[in-house]
Amino acid sequence: MFFPIADTPNPPGRPFATWALIGANVAVYLLVTLPASMGQVDLTDPTLLAYLKSLGVQGPVSARQVLQHISNYDLLVFQYGFRPADFSWLTLFTSLFMHAGFLHLAGNMLFLYIFGDNVEYRLGRFWYLLTYLGCGVSATLFFALFAGGSQVPLIGASGAIFGVLGCYFLWFPKNKVRCFLFLFPFLMTNIYLSARLVLGFFLVIDNILPFILTSGAGSGIAHGAHIGGFLGGLSIAWGAERISVRPRRRNRPPNPMPEESPQNIVDALNHALETGRTSAAADYFLHLPGRAQRQLVASSTILAIGEYLLEQGRLQEALQVFRRFIAEHPNDPCLDRAYLGAGKTMLHNRNYLTSAYHYFLAAHDLAQSEEVANEAKRNLRRIEVGG
Repeated sequence: MFFPIADTPNPPGRPFATWALIGANVAVYLLVTLPASMGQVDLTDPTLLAYLKSLGVQGPVSARQVLQHISNYDLLVFQYGFRPADFSWLTLFTSLFMHAGFLHLAGNMLFLYIFGDNVEYRLGRFWYLLTYLGCGVSATLFFALFAGGSQVPLIGASGAIFGVLGCYFLWFPKNKVRCFLFLFPFLMTNIYLSARLVLGFFLVIDNILPFILTSGAGSGIAHGAHIGGFLGGLSIAWGAERISVRPRRRNRPPNPMPEESPQNIVDALNHALETGRTSAAADYFLHLPGRAQRQLVASSTILAIGEYLLEQGRLQEALQVFRRFIAEHPNDPCLDRAYLGAGKTMLHNRNYLTSAYHYFLAAHDLAQSEEVANEAKRNLRRIEVGG
């Protein structure tokens, strides 16, 4: 078996929102769960009768049996956990901060501590908190689709945390996760694995396969909630990614486009470059209608346009050019310059420093010249020292 204990690289600064969520979950456990778990139920509490009915208990039940098998916390879970058969907006949120025991809490908080900081840094604290809660809600609702008539309460932060993991999976594919490998007594060691390998393992092996094998009914573990949370996080990350690369509308109209064939547009683009009208060439390129037309333009020309847009502060458009180059020219010998340009563009937004780090790593790995390798190294050091 193995479990994660750290990840790298980590963003600069302190993840206060992640710490606050961990603190809230731990506080609920210490101040609510533990005292209630050790307290006896009030036999006159009307919640007790509803709880017994939900268990299918019929006929007389002695006070001794109740006191032996039911605690105050069982009633709190019944009241504030999410029961699919008794939908409540309140319990959609209160259930996210309740846990069945110390190990349940510790496992969830470990994953949140390891993976939350990068996602918080990328989203910003406010949107990170909304994403966490939103993924928790989507996880619960996804679970409810397969347990609509159940009175068994769902509790735990794992659905929301799997939403954070979904964001991490999409945004930080080149991160490494330090894992403790435990095969007692033969092997006990730490190894570094790809973040996507680790998260994919926990999603597929620990959740999707059990979910399929139990037909969604579950086995005491809310696999459906984990899957729903992960899908919610992926969706949010994918949507944020699309928004981040959408070019801003310019106040001035673009240079007039030749109303002829794509090749004529490319010829006009090249002529604009030759005559020093780089702005016009950039506009021509940005308005080419599709991938096939863009591939008519020489790689060196595309990269020159991207670097010009970066110099002019047209960051969204520059990032669009570099990312499209990476997607559309995966085997091009100039790919190192595209990764370098994308990283330099992202340096202008502190929320994307971790992504910039990955682009610089790729630029360094693919470098075709000492100049690109050295510039990538300088920017990697700049991020590592928080500058």
